[in-house]
Amino acid sequence: MNNLAAVTDRRRAFYFKGDSAMNRAAVFDIDGTLVDSVDLHASAWQEAFAEFGHDVAFEEARSQIGKGGDQLLPVFLSAEQQEDHGDALEKWRGERFKSKYLPMVRAFSAVPQLLRRVRDAGLRVAVASSAKQDELDIYLEIAGIGNLVDECTSSADAEKSKPAPDIFRVALEKLGIPATEAVAIGDSPYDAQAAGKIGMRTIGMLCGGFTEASLGGADCAVVYPGPGALLACFDASPLAT
Repeated sequence: MNNLAAVTDRRRAFYFKGDSAMNRAAVFDIDGTLVDSVDLHASAWQEAFAEFGHDVAFEEARSQIGKGGDQLLPVFLSAEQQEDHGDALEKWRGERFKSKYLPMVRAFSAVPQLLRRVRDAGLRVAVASSAKQDELDIYLEIAGIGNLVDECTSSADAEKSKPAPDIFRVALEKLGIPATEAVAIGDSPYDAQAAGKIGMRTIGMLCGGFTEASLGGADCAVVYPGPGALLACFDASPLAT
């Protein structure tokens, strides 16, 4: 933890050099950031690919979680395969996830407490997710944060999923806040890439399973183990800057 804190401090000093924008909002990813679902999504994708005759290893699928199907499928399927059965594969995956894996999703520790702390600091809260709206509603219930979120975006709100910036852009439009006055919080490099394309700063979370190096390489300003660590370090975090 000491080593992580030291690296985090160096990144923060570098990233915020010369940046005096006031924070007005925190925009959270949810899968892998607030709820423990990344491995479950990877398993559902692996099964879906196998169902349609594609051998995709669990770790290969897992490395792409954080993207929506529109960005994930082209990694593993040719254009012809996507045209032939891409939609059917994604539909099968969605049904498989809901029936088998969604009941296994659990919230990470201290999630409601973190969002309350964010609100107590005077920031508005949004959730910007590539999940389907019905899945997102269940996630909010599982995490116990439905009454702590001002705005939400789902896959239906954006033409392209992360790492395209569409979902974050829509969240900011709903909040009525410019990108320079908001901080994104996510667990994957795709969150940071999406946020960076519109000028948002990003806090990285290790709880989704991506490495500190991959998050730092995607220009996360700081990296914390998870929501509880961000809560504990809140006053020294970018959210309090």
